[in-house]
Amino acid sequence: MARGDAEFAEFAAASFHRLRRAALLLTGDRQQAEDAAQTALVKTYAAWRRVQRQDPYAYTRRAMVNHLKDQWRRPLREDARELERIPEHPSAGDVAGDVTDQRWLLAGLAGLAERERAVVVLRHYFDLSEKETATELGVALGTVKSLNARALAKLRISLAPSEPLTNGALR
Repeated sequence: MARGDAEFAEFAAASFHRLRRAALLLTGDRQQAEDAAQTALVKTYAAWRRVQRQDPYAYTRRAMVNHLKDQWRRPLREDARELERIPEHPSAGDVAGDVTDQRWLLAGLAGLAERERAVVVLRHYFDLSEKETATELGVALGTVKSLNARALAKLRISLAPSEPLTNGALR
């Protein structure tokens, strides 16, 4: 094993699931999310000597977002949803609750434009500041603010409970 490979392997194992989850929030597609997370880790590995002393997770996240932005700019040649899917193994715990929460969130994010979705995920999932989000997406600070406000307004409408709350619970 080459020098630094063990550190990268440890970083990749610790970061992959969070990156894949964020990519799923950005894309709404499991296969595309997995590909984006893997591509970002490959790019990070190529630059590992340089990045490991800084913030490797920030570098990897930026590489993933840039890869997805490139994908959004290109027309898709094939739709991964049309391909046969391999079922994933469920994790231990409340699988039904996790699936419900994930579908609820993905449904809300699917109603957003790609740039709005990217801003919401970077701001609220990665907890980046408006300035950091603007830098990462290569847009003006005002653009991030307006996209975030518009996206959150859309989410409030689309994710509003369909039945009124009574004593903190659904009827």
